[in-house]
Amino acid sequence: MKNITIILMIFWVNIFAQDKEVMRIPLIGETAPSFIAESTEGKLNFPDDYFSKWKIIFSHPAAFTPVCSTELLELAKLQGKFKKLNTGILVLSTDGVNSHLEWQKSLETIKYQGGETVDIDFPLISDKTLEISKLYGMIHPNYSSTRDIRGVFIIDPSNKIRAMMFYPSETGRNMDEIMRTLIALQSSDDKNILTPANWDPGEDVLLESPTTEKESEKLSKNKNPDIYNLTWYLWFTKLLVSE
Repeated sequence: MKNITIILMIFWVNIFAQDKEVMRIPLIGETAPSFIAESTEGKLNFPDDYFSKWKIIFSHPAAFTPVCSTELLELAKLQGKFKKLNTGILVLSTDGVNSHLEWQKSLETIKYQGGETVDIDFPLISDKTLEISKLYGMIHPNYSSTRDIRGVFIIDPSNKIRAMMFYPSETGRNMDEIMRTLIALQSSDDKNILTPANWDPGEDVLLESPTTEKESEKLSKNKNPDIYNLTWYLWFTKLLVSE
């Protein structure tokens, strides 16, 4: 009886440990987990295959599903803009490579929302073992233990996670918002600025807030006509950003 009790305890400890592993989500500022995987473009080594680039990992529940299909079509429309922003796109699900290839072939025949057909020039990654999905916390057990949630990880050239988003299966992602977030992060790195609420590329941006009124007074003596303030701690500047 004692041996049975010990075995049961070990069993439940292992189950708890597995659940804990599944729920671990890498945080903003952490190094993005590395992985090797099969994809529609062959074997992929992340992040080595994306040296010096920004990366965005998209996870989705399943191939040949309506919401996921519209997301990939929208991504394909924007892939040229992402390329200009030195950003690689990766799409991940627990489907097999053959399923992804057939899905891609089908999607490339669709004229979505009155547009032209598109070529999908980014890899669709197979994660049938759930290894990558677990590394990135994309398996949410209360939703599914075998399918990814709609996850987004924006990763910079030094392989640090800069932003992440999660969406439920019934809600498609806004690809323009993901593009906006990427441009905001790149602008912040390049120009040492902040972006205000509802900011769009080309609009005025924020300067780091002065910590005292004296620092604010010093800023006010700046003769640059592009710099202005609404109060002592809220300073703006003009910044031209092209998508």
